[in-house]
Amino acid sequence: MSTKLKAWISAARLRTLPLSISGILVGSAYAYLQISFQNKEMMEIRNNNLFCCFCFDRYFDYLIPVLALITTLGFQVLSNFANDYGDGVKGTDNEDRVGPMRALQSGIILAHEMKRAMIITAVLTLISAIALIYVSLGIEQLLISLFFLVLGIAAIWAAIKYTVGDNAYGYRGLGDVFVFIFFGPVSVMGIFYLITKAVDWNMILPSITIGLLSVAVLNLNNMRDIESDKKAGKNTIVVKMGSMKAKLFHYTLITIALVTASLFFINLYYKEVMDENMTQPSLFMFLPLLAFLPLFLHLKVVELNKVPALLDPELKKVALSTFAFALLSVLSVWIVS
Repeated sequence: MSTKLKAWISAARLRTLPLSISGILVGSAYAYLQISFQNKEMMEIRNNNLFCCFCFDRYFDYLIPVLALITTLGFQVLSNFANDYGDGVKGTDNEDRVGPMRALQSGIILAHEMKRAMIITAVLTLISAIALIYVSLGIEQLLISLFFLVLGIAAIWAAIKYTVGDNAYGYRGLGDVFVFIFFGPVSVMGIFYLITKAVDWNMILPSITIGLLSVAVLNLNNMRDIESDKKAGKNTIVVKMGSMKAKLFHYTLITIALVTASLFFINLYYKEVMDENMTQPSLFMFLPLLAFLPLFLHLKVVELNKVPALLDPELKKVALSTFAFALLSVLSVWIVS
């Protein structure tokens, strides 16, 4: 493999991709579960009413989550390219940086090459987003389709403006807000709606869980880079509040994520208990909570940490725990449905 190709793969930051698709997996899983529940209800109605001619089963269109995954991966790669470009041209990525060397920082990829890659990735991602909206909503639901199109354009803008430009919001401590919004509610509730064509406000709970865990990854990244960010004038929330308060913020993020996830599964469990048409409720619904077990040890590591550079391995732990939550959600839905 050539040095140039390795640099491009490094710039895409493959280790960030599982975290980016976690919200899509969670939203898709519980959309599938809702459709499964609705089909069971329809079957019960047909069994009790032989003259019911308008009780049609709904089907789960697998093309929608596939396109959503492709689109989300496009957004994440675009964000990674833009982050590399923005921090590279501003000089934030320098010898003081703790994490792995970035592509522009190494000099293997030039600024104009990264800018061209950003444009190509943005165009391809927008095409994928349009395909997703068309497959899900068509032109019949024009206003809703336009809303999701605007949402897609906003996501592309957010991916680029995190570190690029004079008013990059990542340099003003707003990165956490955008990560929460796009990784959480937009991702989870967005794909849920595109699949089911319905809004279920209970889905705000897992969307908060995924959003907060994603912010926790960013918070760890900023805790690790606090000294180099200070020197470069990158005023992240961690830089503004200091290391001690950043740790408290981190504990709060993961604690609330656990609480919202627990509330979601309790509500889901008792919803099935109260529905006479459903089969015996299953404790497998709570399976995704196992993903939080490694995070208890992680919080202890963060509490005892005195050297920010040593937090780098912890990013992977939180990201993989979030991905595990998503995979266990898919598994639990497969078992329950």
